[in-house]
Amino acid sequence: MAKRIVILGNGISGITAARNIRKRSDDPITVISSESRHFFSRTALMYIYMGHMKYEHTKPYEDGFWKKNKIDLVYNHVQKIDTKINSLEFSDGGSMEYDILILALGSKTNSFNWPGEHLRGVQGLYSLQDLELLEKNTKDITKAVIIGGGLIGVELAEMLWSRDIGVTLLAREKYFWDNVLPHQEAKFIGQHILEQGIDLRLNTQLKEIKDDGTGSVKSIITQTGEEIECQLVGLTAGVHPNIDLIKNTDIRTNRGILVDNYLRTNIENIYAIGDCAEIQNPLPHRKSIEPVWYTGRQMGEAVANTICNIPTPYDPGVWFNSAKFFEIEYQTYGNVPNQLPPEMEEFYWENKKDEKCIHLVFEKETHTFLGINVFGIRLRHEIFDKWLVEKSSITDVIDNLEASNFDPELFRRYEKDIRAAFYAQFPELTLEVK
Repeated sequence: MAKRIVILGNGISGITAARNIRKRSDDPITVISSESRHFFSRTALMYIYMGHMKYEHTKPYEDGFWKKNKIDLVYNHVQKIDTKINSLEFSDGGSMEYDILILALGSKTNSFNWPGEHLRGVQGLYSLQDLELLEKNTKDITKAVIIGGGLIGVELAEMLWSRDIGVTLLAREKYFWDNVLPHQEAKFIGQHILEQGIDLRLNTQLKEIKDDGTGSVKSIITQTGEEIECQLVGLTAGVHPNIDLIKNTDIRTNRGILVDNYLRTNIENIYAIGDCAEIQNPLPHRKSIEPVWYTGRQMGEAVANTICNIPTPYDPGVWFNSAKFFEIEYQTYGNVPNQLPPEMEEFYWENKKDEKCIHLVFEKETHTFLGINVFGIRLRHEIFDKWLVEKSSITDVIDNLEASNFDPELFRRYEKDIRAAFYAQFPELTLEVK
């Protein structure tokens, strides 16, 4: 008997689940979203604003893909889930029943109840609606203040910078994003942001957003009392799981929707994936909530298998992530803590002139390679994944860096310089090589 599968959310996790279920099943699939009518690449939002792409270019699939694959797309807002009768209630008064429900509800922008945060001109940057609002809010403005460092803050800063809008970026940390990055990389990337013409203010927190008398932003006040005039305030102090819809149900939540390693909630026929899911027993060196693109995709694949009677635990493997800070690309693999514990050793190399740096971490006792951060040099994912899975030694990594370089052929190479600096810092490890 056919099962009615309903997916709430058409982001990468929800759509990956739909596609992979369809590969193995003829069960009816409905994907519901009130954000957009079609799946789009969320990471491309900034390029739409900067004029590099149009919205239609961000859709990975042709519009006819959904009908061809018998995946129904519903553009509507779900306001209530009744888990007792397996029913969804829409804000327009309609309803829909389900046999299996997959919650792929994504994230919401953090806010901290700052005075004035509901004024016109104050917004986050996460959804398609946020992008549309940004177009409206930045028309004819000259100055913006962004609250919060990290990836979204830098992304918004670059977007505004591309339109010659002056940007002040407030970060409460001592160094930029040093709650994630070790201080060496945090100082390195903070300097690069300053060199782009961004007014980066470290150790600075927001106290209040001032009204111009008409309900729009006039300025912000920092906790030291300084007033900074602006017409836009970007709230980019992180995101949190979007679980508002779940709060009045019997689905268990903590910070996110609680799931086991098969992405099952406490309700037998309901699953949660992507940014809204919180793994109750995460794997070592993985967090319980990881709102990044590739983990959402992997969750979608795993839950599809399980629903199609191939029980598959979610196993994201080795942690990795990538981003771009203006002109500098960033990659990380494995575990590079922002504060080094005593059982670990580190090697940091930097070329200030060319704006390149690399930071490797390994076990003191065994010399096992644990992780790497790199700025400005492209690395091959499959190589570092292999080294980390196989628990390669740090000397194996250092001596074979050329194999991991993904830069085009004519780019300058730095492996010899990095290797020389490493063995100068750790001369005792040359004995291992010999």
